[in-house]
Amino acid sequence: MADVPNGEQGCGSPLELFDSIAAQGELVRSLKARNAAKDEIDSAVKVLLSLKMSYKAATGEDYKADCPPGNPAPGSDGGLDATEAGDDFVDPWTVQTSSAKGIDYDKLIVRFGSSKIDKELIDRIERATGQRPHRFLRRGIFFSHRDMNQVLDAYENKKPFYLYTGRGPSSEAMHVGHLIPFIFTKWLQDVFNVPLVIQMTDDEKYLWKDLTLDQAYGYAVENAKDIIACGFDINKTFIFSDLDYMGMSPGFYKNVLKIQKHVTFNQVKGIFGFTDSDCIGKISFPAVQAAPSFSSSFPQIFRERTDIQCLIPCAIDQDPYFRMTRDVAPRIGYPKPALLHSSFFPALQGAQTKMSASDPNSSIFLTDTAKQIKAKVNKHAFSGGRDTIEEHRQFGGNCDVDVSFMYLTFFLEDDDRLEQIRKDYSSGAMLTGELKKVLIEVLQPLIAEHQARRKEVTDEVAKTFMTPRKLSYDFECFCFDT
Repeated sequence: MADVPNGEQGCGSPLELFDSIAAQGELVRSLKARNAAKDEIDSAVKVLLSLKMSYKAATGEDYKADCPPGNPAPGSDGGLDATEAGDDFVDPWTVQTSSAKGIDYDKLIVRFGSSKIDKELIDRIERATGQRPHRFLRRGIFFSHRDMNQVLDAYENKKPFYLYTGRGPSSEAMHVGHLIPFIFTKWLQDVFNVPLVIQMTDDEKYLWKDLTLDQAYGYAVENAKDIIACGFDINKTFIFSDLDYMGMSPGFYKNVLKIQKHVTFNQVKGIFGFTDSDCIGKISFPAVQAAPSFSSSFPQIFRERTDIQCLIPCAIDQDPYFRMTRDVAPRIGYPKPALLHSSFFPALQGAQTKMSASDPNSSIFLTDTAKQIKAKVNKHAFSGGRDTIEEHRQFGGNCDVDVSFMYLTFFLEDDDRLEQIRKDYSSGAMLTGELKKVLIEVLQPLIAEHQARRKEVTDEVAKTFMTPRKLSYDFECFCFDT
């Protein structure tokens, strides 16, 4: 019988169907190449045709190997056609939308085949942890998930899980948008009391950017210091550079190889849009980002355990890596990782794109002074206000497109105050300058406090976090060491 990816014929999102067709096509070619029995080949072809019919029913288009759903066709100008037509484009390297409100996340959930984080799930997290849900959950900033209920089932039954997130260190300085997954991950670590691994993909940045290996590794260490400054527990957190860890961990490298063996070139082209001109390092990299999803990649933490599930908080643009991982996991005998997806942190100029570390005026950097923060917000933060004070007083501002208000939804803890600001700005009682002043007063101490904590992170502290070691979790009896 043909091996149907995910064990479900014709099910899943368009992208999952696309990946399944690629895998099934590879299986058919393999069967033909080794002169398998005619019945076996016919069965595999039947599955392939069924998958293609399901794909056409889901997308309205015939399957094309070089054109995954939601991606521009080869030869198009990098996705502009899609956004001009009103569609959003999201992959691990590009985020585009024509809407001043930003990405339509409800459509993205449908396209990616994930599940919405609804009130029922948020209430369940609150019951399980005994803690008020983080503002990122309350406000829909983390909005989508895969298998979070499964993680909660395990947690409520005293079964262990661990957290995994990461950072691609492309420059020495990080901006406030980079903090979002780490702020939330720290909260998850605190309320669930579980270990955490943080991958610094310096190898990825070497492959994608014009960096030397030494530069990429140096950025990884400097970025790790900013991450440590978020307040992670040194006894429960392992931060690792791929350039360092790959060479010293046979368990990690073995998992990379297992993943590479089970993902075809055709699949990674379909998932990530790689072309024949991309270097082979890029093509093989997704397996490196997938490997931390499996507990056997960290024998110093989890000993011989291969069955401990992983929960990955990340931005939604990283989901393609983990769709691939979830497809491979059961085929190599590991549990599928669960995910929590965040929305994108907007650039100062508006929500059409993510912040860019290469454009200093698009971002509030963690190294900015109070004066620079004030100047950037006042000069560059896109306003939802009216053209004149009179019009603004009469018609009010638009919080859906106003960047200062968007930033407050991320960083202002007080729900009641945020709602009052929304009402005042929408009614015209609050002017754009007053709204920006509130944001400045929130950001300046937040960045100053981060900088103070960052100064306390010495090279020795960073080295300790980045040294492979046992963390304070005893997986034999499912309880923490004391």
